[in-house]
Amino acid sequence: MESRQTRRIRPESPRPPGPPRWAAMFYDPASSSWLLGAESPDRGPVLYAVGEMTQAGRTRGDEVTVELWGPREGAWHRFEAFTPTPTPTSTSAAAPEREAAPASPGKLAERMEDRRHQVLMAGLGRAGLHDLAPDDVTAVRTLVDGVDETTLRRIAHWLDLAGSGR
Repeated sequence: MESRQTRRIRPESPRPPGPPRWAAMFYDPASSSWLLGAESPDRGPVLYAVGEMTQAGRTRGDEVTVELWGPREGAWHRFEAFTPTPTPTSTSAAAPEREAAPASPGKLAERMEDRRHQVLMAGLGRAGLHDLAPDDVTAVRTLVDGVDETTLRRIAHWLDLAGSGR
């Protein structure tokens, strides 16, 4: 119900300016307006940007609302409306795990962990999973911590194949 109430207050997303292409319009509650957040001739980069921007907004504790626009028969068309549920601002459940973990053994280990995380997130993005719930983020972190990079690359490859419909 909350989204219906918010929907009534929030104005409809305007059509993006210019010729039809893939575009993501983000709602800014502070200014009660829609802002063009990402645009590309291809859908993939826009969806990737939506995922990254949504994750960044959620990290800040913001409510993120996105409308995806794209070309259909030479004209603008609204394809789907993203209204992700906000994540809890309290990270008390995740904080003890990070505190309990021993200090990073070094820069190389930290870089490798970041790289494994990027590989898995890229695979999820190519499979069309851009808006991760808190449980999904925990699952990604668990995989990154417990699986080697070669295995994660294989998983990312499978996700890419699943996302491309092959």
